[in-house]
Amino acid sequence: MIETRNIYEQQEHNRRATIVVMIGFTLFLGFIGFGFDAFYLGTVNGDIFLPIGTVIAITFGSISAAWSLQSGAKAVLISTDAMPADPNNPAHKQLLNVVEEMSIASGLPLPQVYVVPDPDPNAFAAGKDPQNSSIAVTQGLLDLLDREELQGVVAHEMSHIRNYDIRVMTVVAAMMGAVLLLSDWAWRGMSWGGGRRRSRDSGGSSGGWLGLIFLVLWLLGILLAPLISQMMAMAVSRKREYLADASGAELTRNPLGLAHALQKIESASAPTASIKRGAAHLCIVDPLGRKLNAKEGFAAELFGTHPPMNKRITWLQVMAYHMKTETATRT
Repeated sequence: MIETRNIYEQQEHNRRATIVVMIGFTLFLGFIGFGFDAFYLGTVNGDIFLPIGTVIAITFGSISAAWSLQSGAKAVLISTDAMPADPNNPAHKQLLNVVEEMSIASGLPLPQVYVVPDPDPNAFAAGKDPQNSSIAVTQGLLDLLDREELQGVVAHEMSHIRNYDIRVMTVVAAMMGAVLLLSDWAWRGMSWGGGRRRSRDSGGSSGGWLGLIFLVLWLLGILLAPLISQMMAMAVSRKREYLADASGAELTRNPLGLAHALQKIESASAPTASIKRGAAHLCIVDPLGRKLNAKEGFAAELFGTHPPMNKRITWLQVMAYHMKTETATRT
């Protein structure tokens, strides 16, 4: 079901979700840093324990969280090789016109508009708030869609901006990178032999079973960091896409425009090579083309970035039918 929050409730919900996601990622980074202290740098048997790694990790996480709010959108755009839309290019000019129309319809400030030089059709929005937002579409999307369908896609992305989804999703994209980077450093530290040396120095008495259990959990944590960060990212629910579909259709008063766009995008089988895994959840469709996103159920809800395309299209078609019925009833 699509969430029944009004626009102001949804915005407040997403502001709170941003804080929760940032805290969650920072704590996970602190966990990785504490393990580095315990098994590489810490002392035992009554000696002073200095949580150097923990402090560094939490500081790194906090800085990453603050940086992601301020500069995360720019980093995502750079990573995709996005370039500002060129008003002298006819296709880009049409895109700029459509974005301006949807900006007026939604009552939002005009976002910056970018084009990603990738032949696969896709689009995403990023930024910390409506006053600092961007919309990017691929060249493949401009080549594939007509004006009505492009309007549906832009309205979908404008809805993400209006609902403050972009703040949550941009922070998630940046902090996933921080978690993966720190876990990679931890693995490199193990390869240098620090953990083995630490174990010999402590004579195997660092906490007994409790220390052993923590060691196992820590090793699992850094081993499964990509999976864990993905699960935390999926706190950004699939329902956001349903909500943006519905909100976008209300902006254009034409649900079939977006439905037809999604049908065309779905038929394009190639992955969007310019958009990496960490930014996949920002896109209107999964740029990696993972089969999990076509399914429903617990596993799909836990690890999928997008709801099933056929279900999204069906809901838009139902919206179009209801709108048509309401119009006929009034006349």
